Amino acid sequence: MRVAVVQMNSAEDKAQNLSTAERLLHEAADRQAELAVLPELFTYLGRRRGHREAAEEIPGPTSELLARVARQRGMRIVGGSFLESVAGQERYFNTCLAFEADGSIVARYRKLHLFDVDVEGNRYRESDTMSPGEDVVLTKLGDVPVGLTICYDLRFPELYRRLGAGGARIITAPSAFTFETGKDHWDLLVRTRALENQVFVLAAAQFGSHPPGLACYGNAMIVDPWGAVLARAPEGEGVVVAELDFGHQDKIRKSLPAVSHRRTEVLGL
Repeated sequence: MRVAVVQMNSAEDKAQNLSTAERLLHEAADRQAELAVLPELFTYLGRRRGHREAAEEIPGPTSELLARVARQRGMRIVGGSFLESVAGQERYFNTCLAFEADGSIVARYRKLHLFDVDVEGNRYRESDTMSPGEDVVLTKLGDVPVGLTICYDLRFPELYRRLGAGGARIITAPSAFTFETGKDHWDLLVRTRALENQVFVLAAAQFGSHPPGLACYGNAMIVDPWGAVLARAPEGEGVVVAELDFGHQDKIRKSLPAVSHRRTEVLGL
């Protein structure tokens, strides 16, 4: 399967962000990608005061745009994430949608782990405006099992283990990783989640600065089940592509069957 991950520098102009995402998805399709992944919060990345205006229900304008591109180009899309509003609820979900090539929504994943941290003088509190999801989501795109995660989820190996043990061949990780943590942790986390579960990890990313004076690390990556980086985005906006060799994945799993060697009866899992 030929796949693409997108790197963006989203900010507070939602219309511009959507236009950029659509253009980059078409670029992925032009490069023969069968599956493309957008980054986290690709429709709006900025101050919390703009969340109410940026959030939308599903179906809505953003889901309809992604469905249209998927249908037009015959390409599967993991739609990064955006703020989902739900009638009667004050806070929003950070939601990822997966689309089949006919434009149908086949899965909805709401980010389980919210980023409430203080790093190098910057304070992040996603829970001020967002609610955590409640479901682990493993879906199929074509005949390929795909696990859905978002950004901070990378720090929770039990989620990736559950997806991997459940049969995922690919796990997507659309992200807006902070520069402060990304420079030390991004590569390590993405590659480790891939090799310990013997899956391909497709980690789309935000890069560069955004309001209010924060920055994302970038380095969108496609990593194979051996932990090798198949493709990495250079600094800047763009698309990187790679071929996923599922036969190679099968050989790794057969020769080093670590997942099946787990002592779940001892570990209480």
